[in-house]
Amino acid sequence: MNRRTLAALAAGALFGAGLALSGMTDPRRILGFLDVTGEFDPRLLFVLGGAVLTSSALFPRVLRRSRPLLAPRFNLPTRTAVDRPLFAGAALFGAGWGLAGYCPGPALVGLGIGAPEALWFVPAMLAGMAVQRWQSRR
Repeated sequence: MNRRTLAALAAGALFGAGLALSGMTDPRRILGFLDVTGEFDPRLLFVLGGAVLTSSALFPRVLRRSRPLLAPRFNLPTRTAVDRPLFAGAALFGAGWGLAGYCPGPALVGLGIGAPEALWFVPAMLAGMAVQRWQSRR
């Protein structure tokens, strides 16, 4: 196994451990955050705030490097326009997140720990990804 694969596995494991430690693999916690008129649970706000603060502080510092540690160059997005596919994808993502309480990262962690909701969510997510890939090739 090469260094890039090991680094990706380590980053994924760290991300999954952070999700599990913060309780963000529990869809009820996410749905509680989205339920602003009922039993609101603000913990997701603190997790997101920590991520934004960390990224804001470290991302500019990383970009000052000439290249990443394990890649020949940075692969940064070049498109900045908000177009119909982006808006539709964001709306679908948000609707799915609001209905199920899962997004891809926590769903995969949930699948790894055998959460019943993840057993139906992950196949549906993969099917949606396959449809999108098929659609974009047409």
